[in-house]
Amino acid sequence: MKKNKVVILFLVKFFLVYFSFTAMYSWYLSNTQQTDDLFACSPVTTLVTDHAEYVIELLGYDVYTDQNFDELSMMFMVNESYVVKIVEGCTSVSIMILFMAFVVAFSGRIKTTILYVLLGLVLIYLVNIFRIVLLSLVIYHHPSWQNFMHDFVFPAIIYGMVFLLWLIWVKKYATLHKSK
Repeated sequence: MKKNKVVILFLVKFFLVYFSFTAMYSWYLSNTQQTDDLFACSPVTTLVTDHAEYVIELLGYDVYTDQNFDELSMMFMVNESYVVKIVEGCTSVSIMILFMAFVVAFSGRIKTTILYVLLGLVLIYLVNIFRIVLLSLVIYHHPSWQNFMHDFVFPAIIYGMVFLLWLIWVKKYATLHKSK
């Protein structure tokens, strides 16, 4: 019976956090994106684009980004070549919500949980920025690799990192598995 309670508590916490933050993010997007006559991305999509642009410029490339007014995306050009479009799904916010829901559901001490979530979110954000940078440069230099890199390699990197963060959390910090 106690094992059932633990599983039910995990599921309640997970879905409560996941659906609450997903609803808040959806509300945020519906209030910050413009999809009428001219499209405008949310500030978080623009921020991710700006950070990726900054990193590629540090690497010596000429980068131009701008709102694509024909669709809900940011145009991302490297040395005058249109290499990628950055959409809301490129922000990693959905992955961050999933990460946070799992860590909270497998909670540890409150201070440790909050610190781990914050550090994890920053790490996910940074890896995502570098994912966009690398994808842009791969497409710029090797356009034929686009589908393979976008559909397989880069999702494996970001989801693999999140999975690794979850494993570290469960093994080192979560108190749920230690209650046996």
